[in-house]
Amino acid sequence: MGFNILIVDDSSSIRRLLKKVLELSGIELGEVLEASNGLEALDVLKREWVDFILCDIHMPKMDGIQFLRELKRDEVLSRIPIIMVSTEGREEIVQEVKALGIRAYVKKPFSPEEIREVIENLIGEEFSRDERDSS
Repeated sequence: MGFNILIVDDSSSIRRLLKKVLELSGIELGEVLEASNGLEALDVLKREWVDFILCDIHMPKMDGIQFLRELKRDEVLSRIPIIMVSTEGREEIVQEVKALGIRAYVKKPFSPEEIREVIENLIGEEFSRDERDSS
């Protein structure tokens, strides 16, 4: 059974690129879901389970920071690992999203290899966490 992943970015081209990187990564995929902002992502999460989220910061309607705050308010959703993928480089913003619990931060523009490595590391952490939790 593959990993279900939610890509949250207002750029359809970035969503397509991330989806292609995931498909080519060799990671076993289940569903790759998409949302163009935090509000859409919350709606997707009401209907679908995801194993992790790739999320931008700057989006209309609900940005990535607001989305993270909403996730933190939900006991189940707050456990989903999040990788931020953004052009944002201001240290105070990066520190804010880290304080909100993201697992990794990837700055755009990124290489496919960089995304794959971050995801593989995250999946490895999740496997070892699951093994610890079940023992």
